[in-house]
Amino acid sequence: MREQLVVVNFKTYETAHGIAAEKLALIMESIETDARMIAVVSAFDLSAVVSVAPNLEVWTQHLDPISFGSNTGWLHPETAIQRGAKGTLINHAEHKVSIEHIAMLLDTVPEGFTVCACAADIDEARALSALMPDYVAVEPPELIGGDISVTTADPEIVSSTARAIREISEEVGILCGAGVKNGNDVVRAIELGTSGVLLASGVTKVEDATQALKDLVSKI
Repeated sequence: MREQLVVVNFKTYETAHGIAAEKLALIMESIETDARMIAVVSAFDLSAVVSVAPNLEVWTQHLDPISFGSNTGWLHPETAIQRGAKGTLINHAEHKVSIEHIAMLLDTVPEGFTVCACAADIDEARALSALMPDYVAVEPPELIGGDISVTTADPEIVSSTARAIREISEEVGILCGAGVKNGNDVVRAIELGTSGVLLASGVTKVEDATQALKDLVSKI
């Protein structure tokens, strides 16, 4: 069985940036689970979060496939790695990039650095899988941040995406996201053929993040 992931994207929510990001990371680090728990943080918060929660796996939210030099405002993979990032999201619905960008990034990062490419639909998931990232996460944009999980609102896109990716590769991991809120959503995602979930507001915008996280991993 593949390892099971719970990936929490901090985005730029007021409740998950700066000092709040550090506090949330500490809560994530404290959760006892066999799942692979991952915090995805702003580049600004990367160093601080890694420092306060050294046993938590931390990814950054975006990287650019650039070399050292005159690249004002771009995010260099090596800098992220030196600051403690173990992986990155790329092509999130809120920060789309070209297929060429993703291909170049995969050529740039070292072996062992995790890249999770986000897809809005099955066709995009299929194209991304051909590049062989570590994970492809399918997230219908219209459901992101909503109250209904993709596993309930559109389970077919999850299962169909999983089948489409498996037709291309047995190695690429599969995640799903959008509206994921609880342990039932997580276990349903796994039943539909994924290795876990990518979520945000279900943890970052709740009053009790500890309880929300415990619920998310309760059935894994």
